[in-house]
Amino acid sequence: MRQLPWLEPGDALPDPASAWGVADPVPGLLAAGGALDVDTLMQAYGNCVFPWFSEDQPILWWSPDPRMVLQVDEFRLHRSLRKTLARFVETPGCEVRIDHGFEAVIRACSASPRVGQSGTWIVPDMVAAYTDLHRAGHAHSVETWIDGELAGGLYCVSLGRAVFGESMFTRRPDASKIALAALVSLCRHFGVRMIDCQQNTAHLASLGAREMARKRFVAHVAGARQQEGPRWRFEPVYWSELLSARPPSLT
Repeated sequence: MRQLPWLEPGDALPDPASAWGVADPVPGLLAAGGALDVDTLMQAYGNCVFPWFSEDQPILWWSPDPRMVLQVDEFRLHRSLRKTLARFVETPGCEVRIDHGFEAVIRACSASPRVGQSGTWIVPDMVAAYTDLHRAGHAHSVETWIDGELAGGLYCVSLGRAVFGESMFTRRPDASKIALAALVSLCRHFGVRMIDCQQNTAHLASLGAREMARKRFVAHVAGARQQEGPRWRFEPVYWSELLSARPPSLT
């Protein structure tokens, strides 16, 4: 069995191509240890690596192959969600905000129960690390607000036009889906081609996400991170990127 690299704070992350494969105990695992400071996280995301670990574990770094991604032009706006969005857009007191309450969003994500999970991977150290990354301008929250209350949302990491989705939460029906639809609309408007979803889940697949070979994903990120990123402010006109499109006939 190959030895998993152990990192000291400040060490460079290994090449993502060296992550454990299907013949190893935990496919996609790249390294352990290191630090969660802004510089390390920037290096990690720039090389298609992300941290994911539980409270009783060291920092674990991952680069799965294949990678789950959502091509924003392939986002499935099912009829029910289209109706929900149309109603949301027209209802006073309903709005999307970006970066209005980042820490509230990540804390809500950390507290949200997940099917098949007894705990959370968004441990306090992760909350602190991504809050620092947000303050540095590289992590963002997309928030669904209803009558002045935070109803749901998501947070993501952005390097140029490379956007990496992290986690979602909801307190009202479809509030997290509204936030994702808003992120897709913003990405389409600014020419962001895809949103990283990291791991394959049935829910993400139902929304149009699909797997991509890590080699292709790494090549995409290498180019996208060099391009000017979106302006992280949501304008209602961005909804036209979704709502003006012809609805699919079989959804």
